[in-house]
Amino acid sequence: MPTYEYECKDCGNRFEKFQKMSDSPIEVCPKCGGNVKRIIGTGGGIIFKGSGFYKNDYAKKLSDSSSCCGLDNPCDNPKRCCGEE
Repeated sequence: MPTYEYECKDCGNRFEKFQKMSDSPIEVCPKCGGNVKRIIGTGGGIIFKGSGFYKNDYAKKLSDSSSCCGLDNPCDNPKRCCGEE
């Protein structure tokens, strides 16, 4: 269920209300009883938890004899070759 933000047209009171999407919008200010309008908010941020969301979770560990970026031969400069500079 989303949190909606409202603002009173009469007194300017701003408040939030946790509602179902199917609920009717609030029309009366709880502070003064005036008319209320729903404000388009920025929404909630996405939170990624756990491993697998960052570049270093998938980075290959390079040794001196390993190839880089799928090449058959070892790289002379793995950071430059793999775009890590």
